Amino acid sequence: MELIKEDDGLEPVSPSGQYLNSKVLSVSILGILEFEIPIDDSQAMSLFRDNFLPINPRFSSIMVTGEKGARKWKKVGVNMENHVHVPSFSSPKGSSSPSENDSFLKSYISQIAMQPFPQGQPLWEIHIIKCPTSEAQETLIFKLHHALGDGYSLVAALLSCFQRADDPSLPVTFPSVKKFSSANKDDRNIGLRKVVSRCFSPLVNTVRDFGWSLLKSTCVKDDLSPIRSGSESLQPYSVSTITFSLDQIKEIKSRLRVTVNDVISGVIFLGTRLYMQRVSTNSNLSTNSTALGLLNTRNLRDYKPVRDMVRPNSESPWGNHFAFLHVPIPKVKPSDSQFSDPLKFVYKTHEVMKRKRSSFGVILTGKLLEIMQKCRNAEAVAKHISRTARNSSMGISNVIGPIHKLSLANHPLRGVYFTVAGIPWVFNHR
Repeated sequence: MELIKEDDGLEPVSPSGQYLNSKVLSVSILGILEFEIPIDDSQAMSLFRDNFLPINPRFSSIMVTGEKGARKWKKVGVNMENHVHVPSFSSPKGSSSPSENDSFLKSYISQIAMQPFPQGQPLWEIHIIKCPTSEAQETLIFKLHHALGDGYSLVAALLSCFQRADDPSLPVTFPSVKKFSSANKDDRNIGLRKVVSRCFSPLVNTVRDFGWSLLKSTCVKDDLSPIRSGSESLQPYSVSTITFSLDQIKEIKSRLRVTVNDVISGVIFLGTRLYMQRVSTNSNLSTNSTALGLLNTRNLRDYKPVRDMVRPNSESPWGNHFAFLHVPIPKVKPSDSQFSDPLKFVYKTHEVMKRKRSSFGVILTGKLLEIMQKCRNAEAVAKHISRTARNSSMGISNVIGPIHKLSLANHPLRGVYFTVAGIPWVFNHR
């Protein structure tokens, strides 16, 4: 990292930006965009240069260290040729099938995820994969360092470059998110016991969750399993995707009277348990396995325009505003009816998530990171987060997608998905 003597007037790096880009931790977000038609490089690059770079000065800045050790953002010139990479790919047989290209794409994603950003350049890059896969004609990969902002900020920035495929003149819209309530609206006679329970449950759950989070971040580790090797170093990984019908998810939601996130989490956790059983016959389905949930701490339910996010005192500020929550993966036995009836497993997951929602443990965890940053330094916070991730088995997060099909510079998108690189548990398989 560059050392400078004169740092007056430079924007300071936020505390979260410092510990997310340190000697201990370096976290990036990968955005994979699948296109239906070949990409016109000149059109796409003009759009990113004219629309993406001006969004935030950090996209045209490097992180430097001042005389007193404080980190700052220093504005530099951006040469798009240094940030856009088009790898060459040739099949040893002379021609390649989409399935062969799928393997190349997965190995390439793993490669760029493991590589650090070049010194002296802004912390983002673009990779264009100009070969057809089973999912797309061509693929564009964004790699953005987490120090630039969290998933909410960076996804909002990318979406500002997209248009609706059906009518570019219309704004990109998102599904409405309604507050979930499982209470019976006709039940107006709430007993005293229920009132007392509603008052004290959040307190009890908060103390329990925050205390458990401290233990998981220090001395309590998950059991070794097919999804947790216990390795101290980052391992190569492979990205896989699967698509679920939102109508079917909503049907399960309505039948069980739970949330969409409950259903998705239950499906992921059940699939994880099945994977553990299939990969290792010796794997105990009652092993202690924990998912680390990464949550947006902004009190918002949809995306705000980027121009509003970068304004001072914005209600949806740019940057890293997240905290993590430990969620135990429900245990099962081979003879358990939850394996034969997935709905029972989903409902069991709902009960876990419902208790977590009535807790303020996430807020306290975020405050703890702030206190550690002020009383110690960014390296201490980075070590805490890294240790927290290594002690758990997997991570889980989500972003809300738009309702309508998108296009980028008149290139219709078939799919968009995101993943994270630089965190031990993300792909820490045996």
